[in-house]
Amino acid sequence: MKTYFDCLPCFLSQALRAARIATDDEKKIKKVLDEVGMMLKDIPLENTPPETGRLVYRKISEITGNLDPYKKLKKESTKTALSLYPTLKDRVEKSDNRLLAAIKIAIAGNIIDFGANWNFDLKNDLVEILGKSFGICDYNRFKDRLDKADKILYLGDNAGECVFDRILIEEMKKPVIYVVRDKPVINDATYEDAVQAGIDKLANIISSGTDAPGTILKTCSSDFKNIYKESKFIISKGQGNYEALSNENHPIFFLLKAKCRVVADDLGVNEGDIILKEIDSYNI
Repeated sequence: MKTYFDCLPCFLSQALRAARIATDDEKKIKKVLDEVGMMLKDIPLENTPPETGRLVYRKISEITGNLDPYKKLKKESTKTALSLYPTLKDRVEKSDNRLLAAIKIAIAGNIIDFGANWNFDLKNDLVEILGKSFGICDYNRFKDRLDKADKILYLGDNAGECVFDRILIEEMKKPVIYVVRDKPVINDATYEDAVQAGIDKLANIISSGTDAPGTILKTCSSDFKNIYKESKFIISKGQGNYEALSNENHPIFFLLKAKCRVVADDLGVNEGDIILKEIDSYNI
């Protein structure tokens, strides 16, 4: 997905919010805004938003000296998500379609976002999302691909959200490789966050090798790219991964909430819709 004009003020707003979390030094905060503003004027619109986000958050860390400003928030969001785990598991157990219920729960976890969609209320938003209909629902194709899959490559998104992914992984009952970011960026999940969520008990956790808020393949490690190329069934969580991979010709199912108008328009849905979308352009 390309970068749209509406993305530019969003990046500046994210930079201010992250800088305030990273430091109390107003001179550093002002420097972040100045330098990110100067960066944005030279950003090609052909870039995906995660490519720009990678540069923005690197600049924030460089200026503030804080390499993981969201660390405390990440741990707290995972702790909160774990407290909801028994209730969510019970919901799956009582559902007429356990797999679809687990998919919806995994998507509901995508509300945990301190980047573009920072103003969320986890418990209240969760109730709303679990009661929503899908904007796009390629469930039958998902089920068919899953039945035929030997293993699953699962591209994680945010810390806390990993707990919701765990429920889907448990329900799919297939070997899973769970992918996290190589280094902290926003509240995206790293190895430590996935372990806190209990993913290590169910899946092989690997790093994509990138510090971008999305799976930008050209910035990923060669080891990850080899696994990606060989994968026949990929689950991609969240907006950042959608923005980075939406033009890929590969077997990917995108699970996300369309949290901004730009992404909603790109998908052809309404803002706030929940999405289970298969890439249409591949032929395996």
